[in-house]
Amino acid sequence: MKLQTFKGYSLFLKQVKERIRFAQIKANLSVNHELIMLYWDIGRLVSEKQSKEGWGTKVIDRLANDLKNDLSAEIKGFSSRNIGRMKAFYNEYPMSSEPVEKGTAILPQAVAKLTDSTIQNLQTYAMQIPWGHNIILIEKIKDHEERLWYMQQTIEYGWSRNILDLQIKSGLYMRKGKAITNFEKTLPPFQSDLAQQTLKDPYIFDFLTLDADFKERELETGLINHLQDFLIELGIGFAFVGRQYHLEIGEKDFYIDLLFYHLKLRCFVVIELKKGAFEPSYAGKLNFYLNVVDDKLCHPDDNPTIGLILCQDKNEVVAEYALRGINKAIGVSEYELTQSLPEELKSSLPAIEDLEKEFSGED
Repeated sequence: MKLQTFKGYSLFLKQVKERIRFAQIKANLSVNHELIMLYWDIGRLVSEKQSKEGWGTKVIDRLANDLKNDLSAEIKGFSSRNIGRMKAFYNEYPMSSEPVEKGTAILPQAVAKLTDSTIQNLQTYAMQIPWGHNIILIEKIKDHEERLWYMQQTIEYGWSRNILDLQIKSGLYMRKGKAITNFEKTLPPFQSDLAQQTLKDPYIFDFLTLDADFKERELETGLINHLQDFLIELGIGFAFVGRQYHLEIGEKDFYIDLLFYHLKLRCFVVIELKKGAFEPSYAGKLNFYLNVVDDKLCHPDDNPTIGLILCQDKNEVVAEYALRGINKAIGVSEYELTQSLPEELKSSLPAIEDLEKEFSGED
């Protein structure tokens, strides 16, 4: 069956699809908000009853058992463990149960005594992220400023629960913006701040296992073979362009270790991988690459290319002197990776066959 064509239909279809997607997102946020508020309210009821009536923790087990027996089998999420988390959630965010005026916010008002803006922001963001994310943050991040930062990143970049957990374990909050750079002197203020926060120190490549005497090319190969993990560690916005990217200059061949494009910074990012300590000559070579990329690859609308040197020891004093006077934007960070087991330790570990016998009960 041939469908009839209509003038301007493509734009119309796009508008309808965007409207549907918007409604779906709004519905999902609404459902999440109602669920979070339900859990908060149950936590409040449990906490208040325990305080007023002197009930012990066993009441949570009793409540979970009765809810399981009395509610439909399809209604889940009311185990003893989860109800205990509801109580913890309420204790973290003791908001007023009074509704706010329509149009001011989608959240309950903060208790008057909680004047700290960070606490109020935490409550606001807590209503916008899924329950599982909230639990991870409450259980693993006690510092309010740090927890707020992870909440903001989760919402901005749509982190899954696994990604959030991974970023917390890697200590991302403490590593962001720590690279040694000359961005402040080589980039416009807005791009400088954004670029600085984009880079980390150190970068953790714990998904790699290399011998102590690995070569730089082996590190490069390992990162590309684990490209998804590498991109997660680099952060949101990095798009892979090429490895050993060829440049022909003055009838000579040059090769960039890794070339990326950053979608938010709107610029190319050249990464050079180095084993061992930082050397001043690395900055000069990278400066050369940045000049070539700006001239040969950049679109007129692109921002100036940024360079990143990854080494095992950045030696801050040496790096700062090396970057001084260079007019291209360069950062220097360290990287850490999981080393392979020493031979003496390997020999002390049981073989697969021994483990199989142990678990099967064989002699």
